Order: sequence, then structure tokens, then C-alpha cells
Amino acid sequence: MSDLSLVLVTGASKGIGRAIAIRLASKDTLVVCISKSDQDGLLETCNAIKDKGYFAHPILCDVSDYKNVSQMFEEIRLLKHPIRILINNAGVSQVKLFTDTSYDDWQHVMNTNLTSVYNMCSFCVPDMIYEKKGSILNISSIWGNDGASMEVAYSASKGGVNSFTKALAKELGPSNIRVNAIACGVIDTGMNAFLTKEEHDELANSISMSRYGTPEEVAEFVYAIINHSPYLTGQVITYDGGI
Repeated sequence: MSDLSLVLVTGASKGIGRAIAIRLASKDTLVVCISKSDQDGLLETCNAIKDKGYFAHPILCDVSDYKNVSQMFEEIRLLKHPIRILINNAGVSQVKLFTDTSYDDWQHVMNTNLTSVYNMCSFCVPDMIYEKKGSILNISSIWGNDGASMEVAYSASKGGVNSFTKALAKELGPSNIRVNAIACGVIDTGMNAFLTKEEHDELANSISMSRYGTPEEVAEFVYAIINHSPYLTGQVITYDGGI
């Protein structure tokens, strides 16, 4: 394991995060799978990676909390491998009228979706600058581009992720570090479980491809950006099936 590089994936216990962690696993990487509290899901992700003959390391951490992230990186440093890839995928949605959105609701969404990106980058970026190598990819949303009714906090948090991505890319480009984001459309994950069948079908019909995207399709796109797009940085790429 002496020549491995680290791939860090937040929100890796299920959905898009799990699919990305599994897709980025290789003989040259140790995938650090991070989840706030879903230990069973995290172990399932790691076991799926190990079943392919690759390396994975599970960590429970609330990445919205700076102190928790600081403590996590003490553990990550003990792995003694360079951090090459950071996937900021941890996120939470909230469907509420703005007038029903409390201050605590707002803080929860912003801390989980946006502050977590700052926290993770705070500890990864110095190492990447030292190595003059790295790639950061943030999982965003089309609602960060256009805004969604009854999702003001979520839309604002993802809009922040998009601007963060573009600004950080300008700073880190001279150090050969790429920073990009994918603005996902409707992906078939548990985040949409609140929809009724009628609402589910109506939403699918509003998409040009007449279906939701899959976590595996997002993971494949992430793989392409990370491994086959060396000149791509500072981009927020919409991936929505033509909604």
C-alpha cells in the first residue's frame, strides 16, 4: 500500500456518494469513505470496494463541523498517503416555504451543503498545494443555478457551492489543482423519497430523457472529469437529462 494515493468521498454511505466511491476505487488508490452517522451503509460501501480487490477506509464524521473534520484529518494523516482527490458530496435537502424555514433549518442546510465544502478543502488544499497535484469535485445541483420554489435554503447553499468552485479554481490552477462541480438534475436517490408516485411521474415527464438519472451515471461522469479531463477547471457542469 506504500504507493497509494487517497481519494476522499463525503456522504459515501449511500446514493451518489457510494456510487462515486466504488467507481473511483482502483489498485492505486485508498478510498476514504466518510459519513456522518450511517455506519452500516458506510461499511457496505467499503465492502463493495474491497470485494473488487481494492482498498477502502471508513470514517464517521460530521463534515459540517470544523472541529470534527480537524479530528478526522488527524486519523487521515496516519494513513501516510498523499491526498489526490476530494469529492464533496455530503448534502441534505429541505422542502419548505421560506416563511416556514427557521434559522436552525437554514443553518443546518448551509452547514451541511456549503460549510462542509469549506471544512474539507481547508485541510486538503494545503497538502495538494505542497504536492502540486490534486482534483476537487463538488456535487452541486441545478437549483444552485436557477433556484427552486420551496427550496430557498437548499438553492442558496448550492449556489454558494458553485461560486466557491469557480473562485477556488482560479486560486489553485497555478498549483496544478483542478476544481469543478457537477450541477445534478433529478437523480434517483433517497432524497426524492418524499414524492408521491404521481409527483414522481410528473417530474420524470418534465425531463427530456423522460426519466431520473442514476447514481452510477453521475459516478461515471465524475470518473471522466477526474481521469480524462486534465484541462478542465473552474466549471459547473449541468448534468440533468435535459430537464
